Amino acid sequence: MPTISMFYGILIRMFFHDIEKHHTPHIHAEYQGKVAVYSIHDGTLLAGELPPKKHKLVVAWIVIHQEDLFVDWELAVNGKKPFPIRGLDQ
Repeated sequence: MPTISMFYGILIRMFFHDIEKHHTPHIHAEYQGKVAVYSIHDGTLLAGELPPKKHKLVVAWIVIHQEDLFVDWELAVNGKKPFPIRGLDQ
């Protein structure tokens, strides 16, 4: 599962061929052992949890980079490596 971004201690990952469980384009965010899954469409939390401040950062990042995330999603579901996306602290 490639890490496509990292900011404020949060790792953002996208699985290859990961369309069966959540049935929607999504990312996995990890922070200090906690993992949450977010919809790329609108930043909705699909599973898991992060601390509230980190959750807000991830949702803001999704909104800012939504177009890039959809491009990466298409790559990942087709078994290709997604491109890195800038974090909020870069």
